Amino acid sequence: MAVLSNYACAFVCMCSDLCARLVGSICVRRGYHLWLAAIVSLTPLLHGLSNPRSIFSNNNNFFNVKFVHCSCGWTFLLLSGFVLLVTLLPTGRPFLSLLHLTRLAVSTAVCQGVPYLFQLLEDITGSCHQPLPPGTLLLHRLEDRYSCLAEGHKWEGYHISPKTFTLTLCSLSMAEELAVFVRYLRRGFPADTALHLVFLLNASLLGLYNLLLICTALYAPNYTQSVVGTATGTLCWYLTYRGWYRTYFSPGPPGYGMFPRKVISPRNKIE
Repeated sequence: MAVLSNYACAFVCMCSDLCARLVGSICVRRGYHLWLAAIVSLTPLLHGLSNPRSIFSNNNNFFNVKFVHCSCGWTFLLLSGFVLLVTLLPTGRPFLSLLHLTRLAVSTAVCQGVPYLFQLLEDITGSCHQPLPPGTLLLHRLEDRYSCLAEGHKWEGYHISPKTFTLTLCSLSMAEELAVFVRYLRRGFPADTALHLVFLLNASLLGLYNLLLICTALYAPNYTQSVVGTATGTLCWYLTYRGWYRTYFSPGPPGYGMFPRKVISPRNKIE
């Protein structure tokens, strides 16, 4: 049993090391948002090859209910454990860990709050329609969503896909946070099997998000809704991770305070 346990630990560490190199590579860090944009933009072209009886064609399938609709919560839960370990183990500074967790809380608030703005936009721009066999009939007397749906009619407005938004934002946020691990390992900071396992769980969730984004884009009822949702998620990521988190009055970027630069004195240069 001890030998099997050692083999399992070695396997977990090997897989996490490979994932750390992939996520922390320059290509992924600089072009991951382009990859997600390509998924949402090009995958709908394969809609003719998709299976209409697939589990992903059903909007209430297991993965949508358990992962897509709860992607913000899953991301915060797993990432907070990883961020807490990689900041607290090498530095021993709880305040620094709390600062990094604040960044995750802000990202989660954005992830949860923006879809409500999508719904508000749909309420403002929408109108009530009564489905009829030849088409739809506009009902002017029902001017809000709740009364329209209560009468059994359909509310139609400008809809932005919250699924592609949350999957895009969560994927980009996870990629930013997990990219620190390869530098963490190169510094020789403490990394036991538990930390490797936590990182591997996060990397697996990131891979699942990519798969779910492909399926969501493939079976999306409207192409523009998916593209705008992904674009909005990318914009929120850019404004936070590539903008605000790099300023002085912010929680700081991933890895902040963990990797102090070595200062080389003039004497060492001469030697």
